[in-house]
Amino acid sequence: MKINRFLFPLLFILLVLSCGQSRGDGRAKTVGDKAESALIAGAEVVSDTSFDAEEEEFDLFLQKFSEQRSFQLNRVKFPINVTVPDTDDEGMAPIEETIGRYEWEMLDFTYDSTFLTRPYDQYYQVVRFQNDTAVVEIRGINNGIYADYYFELIDNRWYLVTLCEASF
Repeated sequence: MKINRFLFPLLFILLVLSCGQSRGDGRAKTVGDKAESALIAGAEVVSDTSFDAEEEEFDLFLQKFSEQRSFQLNRVKFPINVTVPDTDDEGMAPIEETIGRYEWEMLDFTYDSTFLTRPYDQYYQVVRFQNDTAVVEIRGINNGIYADYYFELIDNRWYLVTLCEASF
C-alpha cells in the first residue's frame, strides 16, 4: 500500500516531465533541429551546401574514389573517351574508345612504397596539378606499365574526364 502511494505520483511526475520536453509549439523541425537530433542519435548530418562552399581536396577524393564503387561511378564523366592499345594490331597502336557506365571497371589508385620495390609489376605513381586539372601518372619500371588519368575540378568537385592507357 505504501509502495503504491509513492509509485503513482512518481510515474505521474515522469509523465509530465517527458511530455514537457517534447516540442509543443506545433512548428516543423528545422535543419538545425534535425542535426541536433542526429548528433544525439550518433548520426552525422552533412549539408549539401558544404560541398559547394569550398574546393574538394584531391587526396581525400582519390581515396574515396578508389574505395567506393558508387562514388566512382558518380565521379566519372560518362560516356568517357579513352585511349588504349589496339590488341588486334600487331604493334598495339593506340586507338580511341568510348566506355559507358555499364562497361566500366573499378579503378584503384591506392599506392604505397612497396609497389616500387616488389619483385614483379613494379611501378610508381605521381599526381601532377595544373590549374583545375590533376593527372595521375602511373609508370612501370622496366615492365611496360604506362597510364595517365585526367581529372578536372568541376563545380568544386573532382571528376575523371579521360584516360590514356598505353601499357603493353
